[in-house]
Amino acid sequence: MPIHNATTNPPINAPIVRFAPSPNGLLHVGHARSAMLNWHFANAHDGTFLLRIEDIDTTRARPGLETAIFEDLAWLGIDWPKPVRRQSEHFAEYQAALTELRKLGLIYPAFLSRAETTARISEIDSTGQIWPRDPDGAPHYPGSDRELSTAERDERIAAGEPHAWRLDMQAVLDDLDTRLSWTEHGSGPSGETGEIIADPGAWGDVILARRDVPASYHLSVSVDDAIQNISDVIRGEDLFATTSVHSVLQHLLGLPAPRYHHHGLVRDQDGRKLSKSDGSTSIASLRQQGASPEDILTLAGTT
Repeated sequence: MPIHNATTNPPINAPIVRFAPSPNGLLHVGHARSAMLNWHFANAHDGTFLLRIEDIDTTRARPGLETAIFEDLAWLGIDWPKPVRRQSEHFAEYQAALTELRKLGLIYPAFLSRAETTARISEIDSTGQIWPRDPDGAPHYPGSDRELSTAERDERIAAGEPHAWRLDMQAVLDDLDTRLSWTEHGSGPSGETGEIIADPGAWGDVILARRDVPASYHLSVSVDDAIQNISDVIRGEDLFATTSVHSVLQHLLGLPAPRYHHHGLVRDQDGRKLSKSDGSTSIASLRQQGASPEDILTLAGTT
């Protein structure tokens, strides 16, 4: 599938890393930590630090927030090659990946609304059955749409019925002829490191695209990392488990697998990871209160 130019990972002495925020809120101290860890890693190995704007969900992205991202990172002393990659400018590449998976017969249109899905699962739960949940605690999609005929699917899509495209995980696992794993140079929430065996089945039939959002995080990040020749993905440990999904997409689409470095999170006084909704920890807010870049990096634990 010719959607990228990468063939092998660059050597460790010339890594390519990326920091990929979404312009749907202000960057906080946790983002500063991830950005600086990427920045330091690239500089330590004479590599390249890329900034990617993950604005695939155009309904939530705001140009002003993108500008704020640029300002915050520059204020911290980070620079990057221009122009940046914006996901909203690459819908065709994600569509090509989705088309490839559709040709393989590994995705299907899912028509149940969120309310219908919740009702279906509640009905099952009421019988005493234990319905599977993914590592984030969300219930697996019931998947009844998998049984629809091609003609019925096409008819419902042509009629404009809302739907999402989901990966048929059971079909993927049935056809899988190799053990999937990734190389972890950081650690997971429980200290996992080294070769990590992927468990994509734990996520069920993940969404790969919606009618109003042309690619999910899972699909777009897998495609983007390949196109940009990312050698090392350095990100928070809250994304550790999702690497299983990215591993299976890399395998199915013939994409190279980067090395992974998951790092600990910056947490609030109650032990919760920081959120964009809490403006008090935003870099912009702390700057307005007189904080220096060194103060932010001390809070982020990267000094």
